[in-house]
Amino acid sequence: MSEVPASVACALEPDPRLVERALSERVVWEGSFFDVSHVDVVLPDGERKPREIVRHTGGAGVVAIDEEERICLVRQWRVPQGRVTVEIPAGKLDEGETPRACAARELAEEAGLVAEDLVFLAATSGIPGFSDELTRVFWARGLSRVPSSPDADEFVDVVWLPVADVLEAVRQGAVTDVKTVVAVLAWEAGLCRA
Repeated sequence: MSEVPASVACALEPDPRLVERALSERVVWEGSFFDVSHVDVVLPDGERKPREIVRHTGGAGVVAIDEEERICLVRQWRVPQGRVTVEIPAGKLDEGETPRACAARELAEEAGLVAEDLVFLAATSGIPGFSDELTRVFWARGLSRVPSSPDADEFVDVVWLPVADVLEAVRQGAVTDVKTVVAVLAWEAGLCRA
């Protein structure tokens, strides 16, 4: 990765006028792939406030685009959304797994694809106001097919759609998944082209 531009690095510097200092944290709920913590913080003005934080191991997603400029997407039912979504192949990090290894594993499991190279594009925080989940997005170069093997509880369909159509669907608000939005915007910016 290259160096962060100075203007952005400066904007990201800690500022005592903005810092909320954690006094205590306790896990109030433990789930199979994330926990919820209650955190007591001190605001910059000295007032104390509670925060609820979803703690998640993070994940990785993969932008796979073929020579016909079609993007590989996974169709699946998302209970919180109450609808079918289309998303780039992605999943959560297993314990001790690197984001790059997770991306490669998910690409093979969900889409039946292997990449010669995975190029880091971005890291996304989908809901930074109450979750520490960080999803890294990679571009897959040099694709070849392998048998897919989704998890037993994963019911997905793989579709190849024109990436320009998916970009328009993002603009229309029909595709809302953050990692997928980042993926098609990276394509539009020319970051996913050899």
